[in-house]
Amino acid sequence: MLLNLSNHPITTWEDNQLNAARTAYGTVVDLAFPQVMPEADETDIDALAQKYFHVVVAHFDQCANENCSNAVHIQGEFTFCFRLVNLLKKSDIECIASTTKREVLENGNQKTSVFSFVKFRKY
Repeated sequence: MLLNLSNHPITTWEDNQLNAARTAYGTVVDLAFPQVMPEADETDIDALAQKYFHVVVAHFDQCANENCSNAVHIQGEFTFCFRLVNLLKKSDIECIASTTKREVLENGNQKTSVFSFVKFRKY
């Protein structure tokens, strides 16, 4: 199972990203990324990371008997991600991020960035 802990639900993923996730992990499930308040201090972020650590473990416990390959796709607010990835890795839970190719489209004075999925990369 792949838990998608990001602000990009799987319904917005490109087909090749979703196919790569399903090929590697089977089931792909969205887990809403938390609202990380800019006023939060390190203690607040640590507590939030601990809370989400337990949420992730609970999800993976559901398929413990199915010999699943589990991972967390985690991208978002940097300090929260750093703390949660460290907790997960200490428990031997794989964490990955999406890599993308950025293409800039110009239309007169307007520039639009388009991101195309390339692959998953382990933390």
